[in-house]
Amino acid sequence: MVALITGASAGIGASFAKQLASAGTDLVLVARSESRLNELAQELITQHNIKVEVLVADLSDRLQLDKVAARATMDDVELVINNAGFAIKQPFVGGTLAAEQNLLDVLVIAVMRITHSALPGMLSRNRGGVINVSSIAGWMTSGTYSATKSWATTFSESLATLHKDSKVHVMALCPGYTRTEFHTRAEMEIETIPNWMWLDVDHVVKKSFSDFAKGKPVCVPGAQYKFFSLLAQYLPRPIVRKLSVASRRRPAK
Repeated sequence: MVALITGASAGIGASFAKQLASAGTDLVLVARSESRLNELAQELITQHNIKVEVLVADLSDRLQLDKVAARATMDDVELVINNAGFAIKQPFVGGTLAAEQNLLDVLVIAVMRITHSALPGMLSRNRGGVINVSSIAGWMTSGTYSATKSWATTFSESLATLHKDSKVHVMALCPGYTRTEFHTRAEMEIETIPNWMWLDVDHVVKKSFSDFAKGKPVCVPGAQYKFFSLLAQYLPRPIVRKLSVASRRRPAK
């Protein structure tokens, strides 16, 4: 079995890689930083005696994305984890269109194209699956980031339903605030977020594997975020819009 992981060099992606490696799964690690990928690959090879392939790619570049999508079509890939992502700190009006387009290219287009490449082979073999890392932000109204995560969750749920009678499963992982470098890289203000709202990255990944094995279409780690997600889904939308204002500059992942 081989698992292909995008955004594998740090955070949730790196935790996915480490937990899969500890179970003896061979890996294809995808990210932009060759040095960080090589460092992680060597660590996993040394510790777990597995095969690790490094695939350096910027998923906002169509040619590089196509290279990753082509790798996902190969028969040895039984699990794809679309984890690559980031947030942008700018208003939609007054911000650059290029940044908005880049966000959509990585968080929507790349997920769609890689999944589209991987699923036909998985379905013909009747095994495997895809985990798309979304966010509880997908149920909020916090700009383009929320919109991309709403798409990722709906996309995953629709595929899970469509192929529910097969042994191929698609799931959206929807974490809240998770302790990674994600927020620092996005220059988000996180000092006021209380400790009880933070999730441990390894717990998030462990919970995702547990729910994936159970065939759940959506995984929301953490009791606090299960509660918040239910509120966001069932409260009247005017209230959700007001609640979203407070988190507009601090997308959760």
